[in-house]
Amino acid sequence: MLIMADDMGFECLGAYGSSVYQTPNLDQMAKNGVRFEHCYSQPLCTPSRVKIMTGKHNFRNYQAFGYLSPKEKTFGNLLKDAGYATCVAGKWQLNGISGQKIEGWEDRNRPHHFGFDEYCLWQLDLTRAEGERYANPLLVQNGEVLPRDENQYGSRVISDFVLDFIDRKKEEPFFVYYPMNLVHDPFVPTPKSEDWQDPSKRYEADTSYFKDMVAYTDFIIGRILQKLEENNLSENTLILFTGDNGTHVSIYSPMRDGNVIKGDKGNMTDGGTRVPLIAYWPNKARKGDISNTLVDFSDFLPTLAEAAGIPLNETYQTDGMSFLPQILGNPDRPKEYIYMYYQPKWGKFENGVFVRDQRFKLYGDGRFFDIQEDVLEELPLPKEKLSKELMQVYEKFESILAEKPGNP
Repeated sequence: MLIMADDMGFECLGAYGSSVYQTPNLDQMAKNGVRFEHCYSQPLCTPSRVKIMTGKHNFRNYQAFGYLSPKEKTFGNLLKDAGYATCVAGKWQLNGISGQKIEGWEDRNRPHHFGFDEYCLWQLDLTRAEGERYANPLLVQNGEVLPRDENQYGSRVISDFVLDFIDRKKEEPFFVYYPMNLVHDPFVPTPKSEDWQDPSKRYEADTSYFKDMVAYTDFIIGRILQKLEENNLSENTLILFTGDNGTHVSIYSPMRDGNVIKGDKGNMTDGGTRVPLIAYWPNKARKGDISNTLVDFSDFLPTLAEAAGIPLNETYQTDGMSFLPQILGNPDRPKEYIYMYYQPKWGKFENGVFVRDQRFKLYGDGRFFDIQEDVLEELPLPKEKLSKELMQVYEKFESILAEKPGNP
């Protein structure tokens, strides 16, 4: 099971040091599983979704915002072909309905094409302008538009669908991909917010509701964990939890160490790319382990394949590397660096490439940062003043960039 929150950076979880958000279920997963300190997404939703589903860098298959080419194969296809029952639930936004509509945008079979037997989705072939994701949600489930209801909350409807799928498929291998609607803006009340009781306030956006949305995300995680327990599936189910990119730029999150993390969605800083990754697999994952292994979104497909015992062939060529050994406590294949190619094709965000490890980061334009000392990337290290050791790091990263596609 892969759960991916929408616009949730690492700083939103108590397990990563947050002092303001309530995430007891996710924190418990981290306590009893593996917490990865260095997981990096793309800075924006569609680039991340295309990368995580196909295991490929963006320069290979990212064609337009809100679009995944039908020529691609995903981890849904991989697991379905191996005999798994599959479903996708949450935010889709891959049919090509954002901006200029792309041929095939109205195809409600597209999730099936990408390997999912069932689906319950927002933004499949209906735009955000036609209906939002939270109160009175506009959802399409297995080809049919669900009835609208002002008292329904989209994330509750979607999570109910996931729980029902687990109930129905508990006797066979299954794979759930849950790209959540939460915690993307608009920042509005959840059913657990006091203001939800006043229908007139359900659409009033205010960043003060962000805490409630994080808490509701965790509430859904708790429901899934409980459902797996009820069906005696916990020990046989690997759960991966992550976020598709950093938190919205309007959100400032105080941490227990005294720092305040500013969300930087859309940009290539840590605030835009460093996301949580928790692997929970009772009696298999190392309990309470904190991994410094480097992970990016190309690594999820090969990890799911290895966990399911599926050999990858030429149909599923991937740029990634499985991090299953790190989950199981056998870190014999560490990733040496993260390479990111970013061409957002949306908004005013800048194109770019970088190579980084846990501490240092080199952009394609030559800017070099010590992220440990300069997390906001305000002071590039002058190349002419680098020590011998740092120059070796710089030149290593420079050679990697030279082997990869240049700045988009």
